[in-house]
Amino acid sequence: MSNTNKKVKVHYEGTFNDGTKFDSSYDRGDPIEFLCGAGQMIKGFDEAVKDMVVGEIKNIHLMPEEAYGMPDPDNILTIEQKQMPGSEELEVGEKVYLSGPMGQRFPVKVTAKTDTTITFDANHEMAGKELNFKIELVSVG
Repeated sequence: MSNTNKKVKVHYEGTFNDGTKFDSSYDRGDPIEFLCGAGQMIKGFDEAVKDMVVGEIKNIHLMPEEAYGMPDPDNILTIEQKQMPGSEELEVGEKVYLSGPMGQRFPVKVTAKTDTTITFDANHEMAGKELNFKIELVSVG
């Protein structure tokens, strides 16, 4: 029986291939709830939960294409610092928010800086990474 289009609650732990944990609902003590198959979760996670039964625990390995995709070179932005007052204060590695043409805010990371320019990477920080998840289906409702 498929969980597609059903509200599900899952506990999960996410790790990189080296075993480093990047997220865990167990640590927060609160499972996440989402509509299975509605695109609210990354593709591979959603797919894994689709055929699970309550109480089942599944370990999955996702390639970047099933998770956050590969980094897109078009998401690297280099601009003149003088076009962005305050950018001279930013440091390489710092995470900030920029505003798009419609005023929507999106996270970026400062990746390079010269005397006159600053470069931002707007790719998701998990782009290009293989991810591992332990998923436990808590409820379907």
